[in-house]
Amino acid sequence: MRKLFLALLLISTQVFSQSEDEKQLKKIYTTSLTNGQSYEWLDHLSNQIGGRLSGSLNAERAVRYTKGQLDSLGLDRVWLQPVMVPKWVRGAPEFAYVETKPGVTTNVPICALGGSIATPDGGLKAEVIEVKGIEELEKLGREAIEGKIVFFNRPMQADLINTFEAYGGCVDQRYSGAREAGKYGAVGIIVRSMNLRLDDLPHTGAMSYGDLPVQHRVPAAAISTNGAELLSSLLTLNPDLQFYFRQTCKQFKDVQSYNVIGEIRGSEYPNEIMVVGGHLDSWDLGDGSHDDGAGCVQSMEVLRLLKETGYRPKRTIRVVLFMNEENGLRGGNEYAKVAKSKGENHVFALESDSGGFTPRGFSFDCSDENFAQVQKWKSLFEPYLIHYFKKGGSGADIGPLKNDGIVLAGLRPDSQRYFDYHHAENDTFDAINKRELELGAATMTALIYLFDKYGTIMPKKVKG
Repeated sequence: MRKLFLALLLISTQVFSQSEDEKQLKKIYTTSLTNGQSYEWLDHLSNQIGGRLSGSLNAERAVRYTKGQLDSLGLDRVWLQPVMVPKWVRGAPEFAYVETKPGVTTNVPICALGGSIATPDGGLKAEVIEVKGIEELEKLGREAIEGKIVFFNRPMQADLINTFEAYGGCVDQRYSGAREAGKYGAVGIIVRSMNLRLDDLPHTGAMSYGDLPVQHRVPAAAISTNGAELLSSLLTLNPDLQFYFRQTCKQFKDVQSYNVIGEIRGSEYPNEIMVVGGHLDSWDLGDGSHDDGAGCVQSMEVLRLLKETGYRPKRTIRVVLFMNEENGLRGGNEYAKVAKSKGENHVFALESDSGGFTPRGFSFDCSDENFAQVQKWKSLFEPYLIHYFKKGGSGADIGPLKNDGIVLAGLRPDSQRYFDYHHAENDTFDAINKRELELGAATMTALIYLFDKYGTIMPKKVKG
């Protein structure tokens, strides 16, 4: 009889807790959708400040603005964490054309890749050699490459449903293409934009010369997908055509910037820290609304929604707006370094850096035990059409916090349109849907609430 009583008591407690969680999630979603702040914050960040490249005036304006907004929420603490960041300036608008024979030219849209050197003052013109990937360079050898512009033309794989997987399959040519081509005597590189659709928008992004000697470094630019298709077609007709491009970008000395941080101190376990964040910097072509203004305002909204719904966290919940994810990851690395030096105990971190589209769920970098706990919460999210719960990656800025005990998570919105805007001049506020943005903020808040209430499962120590 006693065992039966205990079993019934356990079941009734679980049912009560489930009902309590359902009510709290309903309150979170209702508040976000009817009294949200994220869209208004993003409107200011995008339209009043604009693109926020690390080291720029706009980046510093964004630091001041977001700190002021966090101050207004009545958090327990708001502060700026200094971090040295690279300062790269694009310069005058880039220009390029394809010359099929002397005097016969067709202009094509390009943009310099972040971190690239400039072309000579008068621009650069040379013959072109097309490749589908870095691995082809070794097969071609110096004789075929020297003195030419290498055209990397491997497209994103269209039949992959996970567009981030398609991006990962070809981004190496953008990041390392100039370094590798320079080793074979190339004079420059042009890279097909990381974009699944055909359009006239070149997409920038980070590139690196690694330890390549300065004298072997060559200018690197992205060409739009329509431009890449045209260039490739013209090369089949005339392999001896020439490509001209001019860019005036420049790398300056590092400058000081900041991570913007605010927290609600935990009522029961203040030394257990949970982080939610996005990166405050963006590229300079658009205003960075999807990448990653959306993630920043959603993360700020998490703390506001918890306060607005009257929930008092057990653990310390900290919003971190990281600086310099796009071309250095300095903010994420500095945050983890300071946390380690202070002996802080981070138990959970969630990042939003996949755009402000309709949320589908989360990916988790965690133990099997913690993932099993997440699976038990799936029914709570089903009314909001959140169904994707997978083990996998989390986010670049929270990655440096990884250890055996922490749970890392990434918000996963619908990704099918993300690379239409990623790193391009059309990543602007008008591409944001207010309701989708607010649903994402609520979904993040719901997960933070559940992990705060129930905690994470610490791994069992193996006896020596």
